Amino acid sequence: MSTPLVEPSSRLKNLPIYIFAWLDDLKDVARERGANLIDLGLGNPDRPTPEPVIEAIKNSYSTPSSHGYPPFKGTEDFRKAVCRSMKSHYGVDFDPFKEVLCLSGSKEGIAHLVMAYIDQGDVALVPEIYYPVHSRAAWLVGGQVYHLPMKAEQGFLADFKHVPTDILKKAKLLILNYPNNPTGAVADLTYFEKAVNFCKTHGLVLVSDMAYAEIGFDGYKPPSVFEVPGAKDVAVEIYTCSKSFNMAGSRIGWAVGNADIIANLYAFRTNMGYGTPVAIQEGAIVALDRAPEFVKDVVSGYQARRDLLVKGFQKLGWHITPPQAAMYLWLKVPKGFTSQEWARHLINECDVVVTPGNAFGEGGEGWFRVSMVSPEPVLQTALDRLESKGIRYN
Repeated sequence: MSTPLVEPSSRLKNLPIYIFAWLDDLKDVARERGANLIDLGLGNPDRPTPEPVIEAIKNSYSTPSSHGYPPFKGTEDFRKAVCRSMKSHYGVDFDPFKEVLCLSGSKEGIAHLVMAYIDQGDVALVPEIYYPVHSRAAWLVGGQVYHLPMKAEQGFLADFKHVPTDILKKAKLLILNYPNNPTGAVADLTYFEKAVNFCKTHGLVLVSDMAYAEIGFDGYKPPSVFEVPGAKDVAVEIYTCSKSFNMAGSRIGWAVGNADIIANLYAFRTNMGYGTPVAIQEGAIVALDRAPEFVKDVVSGYQARRDLLVKGFQKLGWHITPPQAAMYLWLKVPKGFTSQEWARHLINECDVVVTPGNAFGEGGEGWFRVSMVSPEPVLQTALDRLESKGIRYN
């Protein structure tokens, strides 16, 4: 193998191991030995995009006017559809020209937002159990991350009340994610109220990651931070069509919130690329305007999968409170294993893939995530495999 002419940046080289890449290597090895894996690792929706959304995309792309570079901010029609959706869901008004921005997926939008605010030496406040981009974006631009305690006994609500004074002096952002990936935890408006007041007191930007905004069970409706009066003074909220409408491959989301924060995110994005294809935006408009119709089946499907998995893991000895939202179970690793050892064990012994908890930061060590991303018969087969191999929680 030839030696690279130039080494990558130290910031890239010094990032912690990306556990999902490690997991991919394990899966490759298992498949080489002929394993028929059931992959409950990645949170990749397995259902199709709604047909009317697909038709809107096809019709738009058949029009030559959609073939050019898309507008940086997103089309006016898309931004107005976002405003209609936010008003319908949360009763909050937004200015489509100053307070809304189209994103090519929420992950990219969060990374760009963090990079727009963090300089070398600045601090992002991030829960100790986190979706990787929440911390890695800051590290990639030379920033620091202070990980907030996030414990099961507090319902996995990140504790931002006890941040040291010297950290607060350097902090620029507080990033929250409820409904939460990976834990499935939810936050109420009282919690968001405290977060808004905290950010106002300390001059922080509040970033609310709402990737699972529509995925609530048993009648639960996840709230928006903008239901808190005055949240627009400090907050921006990031949404995506990936989970709610099975559009993960379309790469479209949006940011709403404080006009100055939106303007800074817009300025950063214009230096990095263009925008999301107009045809995809046309499909998203249909998804947003018909959300109650489309989301109903998505939510009922995940709820049925949740119930099956909860019952199955309870039978195997796990004590579980069914999550109210998102599309994951967050379970303790049995004694005698680290999170990665447990994931390796399930692949080697049962041909079942789960995600080790430390993929979501050191705070996730001792836990593992099970994604509800397969039909119920496949989930049942996975549970049967675990039971047949004597897998139990001790």
